[in-house]
Amino acid sequence: MSRSGSSDSSESRPGRGEDPLDTAVWRLRSRGCWHDAAELLAPRAAGDPAMALRRTALLTEQCMFTANGWEAAEDALRAAEALALSDEHRGAAACERGHLAYASTLFQVRDRADEARAALGRAVALLAPDSPARPLLDFRRGLFAQHLAQNPVGALAAFRRAHAGAATHGDELLRSFTWRHLAALAEESGDLPEARRGFAESLRIREELGYLIGIAPALAALAEVADEPEAGRMRAEAGRLVRLLGGVPAWLAAQLGRAPGPAGPPD
Repeated sequence: MSRSGSSDSSESRPGRGEDPLDTAVWRLRSRGCWHDAAELLAPRAAGDPAMALRRTALLTEQCMFTANGWEAAEDALRAAEALALSDEHRGAAACERGHLAYASTLFQVRDRADEARAALGRAVALLAPDSPARPLLDFRRGLFAQHLAQNPVGALAAFRRAHAGAATHGDELLRSFTWRHLAALAEESGDLPEARRGFAESLRIREELGYLIGIAPALAALAEVADEPEAGRMRAEAGRLVRLLGGVPAWLAAQLGRAPGPAGPPD
């Protein structure tokens, strides 16, 4: 399994407005405190479909980083689906269902690949081409193509659409993920300079945004295409951050305990 799997969520852009709730949720999320962030959203998520989707995304991201919390994410998703009345909200909910089913399959919790494919297809039908949720949908379709369908050509096309869409909508965190996946495909094709560029851009964005939970995976990915001794320093820093965050991402904590080599499950 490639290092380029993703813990992305529809809560992909950090709150930069004046809403204290957005700021508090981002600070908790960026440090891996997903449960606490979800609890802050819970009162508004009870009746607001957009908030319910944000809460679902946070709990799904927790699953991707810890390989735990599946039941809570599923419960939040069902609640969000029940609140969705417009095509935009129904499409975004279908995108979340596709992603949760993809994650469950990727981590071998349960094979839900058919459910993921159907849900992502439903999201395509519901979301308008110019919807701000479309870049994230394209990205998740790329994840499915890359990791479950074993279709690197389709994945590349989807990641490129997501990358362009994220730039259009100013979603820098999503761009950190698209850079990362485009870099992984470049590495697989043997284009190491492009892989280094993409992994470095992903790391730069995460550092600038303060997305602490995503910095260690970005360092580990860049280390795989860097020369020694710099690669060793990156792995050491990644290990320090993982320990600081209590062993999260769980898959990276296990990987860093082994000898350098191809990365394991995704960030």
